[in-house]
Amino acid sequence: MKKPLWFKAKTYGWGWTPATWQGWLLVLMYVAFVMVSFFEVDNRTKSVDATVINWIAMCLLATVTLIAICYATGEKPRWRWGKK
Repeated sequence: MKKPLWFKAKTYGWGWTPATWQGWLLVLMYVAFVMVSFFEVDNRTKSVDATVINWIAMCLLATVTLIAICYATGEKPRWRWGKK
């Protein structure tokens, strides 16, 4: 039996959209992490520059992780023009 894909390919452009509850949960966790990490970094740092640099680094790591999971659990990514 084939496992269901968490993410399906977008109809136009490159990328994915959530197709199952697991995909939606992952996206919600990503958004929550980005929001909470900003406040955590802001509370720990003393300057605006340090806050922005540390937060961007955390967001970059989270984004790379999200893309890797989408790639592993979704359809093959390629540019799409609206045709299947």
